[in-house]
Amino acid sequence: MSGAPVVVGVGAGRGVPVSEVLELIAAARAAAGCAHRPLAALATVAAKADEPGLVGAARRLGVPLWSYPAGALAAVEVPAPSGAAAAAVGTPSVAEAAALLAAGPGGQLLAGKRKSAPRGRPARATCALAVPGSNG
Repeated sequence: MSGAPVVVGVGAGRGVPVSEVLELIAAARAAAGCAHRPLAALATVAAKADEPGLVGAARRLGVPLWSYPAGALAAVEVPAPSGAAAAAVGTPSVAEAAALLAAGPGGQLLAGKRKSAPRGRPARATCALAVPGSNG
């Protein structure tokens, strides 16, 4: 699993800037010690698949943006479920659940949900990192 490509699950508020998403992903990868690994994809909830900040971030990173229905994400057990996400998009997890689903059967979180930290305003993005399971 040491060199496996990383999948980034991302959640976003409406109007999130591409730069905020990219900075969050870079910070999460650095903190998890996997900045050197290739990225396989970004993944999110279907309701956010057209969000310009996510589409733009995937394009800048040169990876696809995969999306999953809220019901599929809601079925994934995650360490940090959120009532706010459940109210907003119908699933208690976007970032962690999307990362795990995108990583495939046996996928493992490398880093749980992390919020962006823009200066002078509330966070509008979350991300989590996952890799495929060793027997998946």
